[in-house]
Amino acid sequence: MFNIQTHMDFEGQHKAEKLSRFIITLFGIVGLIWGAVIQQFSQTVYILGAGFILASLLTIPPWPIYRRKPLNWQKPRYENQTNSDDSKKKKK
Repeated sequence: MFNIQTHMDFEGQHKAEKLSRFIITLFGIVGLIWGAVIQQFSQTVYILGAGFILASLLTIPPWPIYRRKPLNWQKPRYENQTNSDDSKKKKK
């Protein structure tokens, strides 16, 4: 029915982690400065919370920018039935 991708590649995970750290750090610094200017620590917490929500929305879902370099997996090799019978005989 729907083909929804639910994975990120390794480089996409690295980008998402860097982006979330940058956003949360930026909002934390801005919130700390703004809270000190108006003397309200609650404003610092609100701004940091907004940064956390923004970072979550941008980095948790597997957006297409995080799936640009997928891994090429090898196809599984199944053992031949005759080979497995021969190995059982050899073990006896």
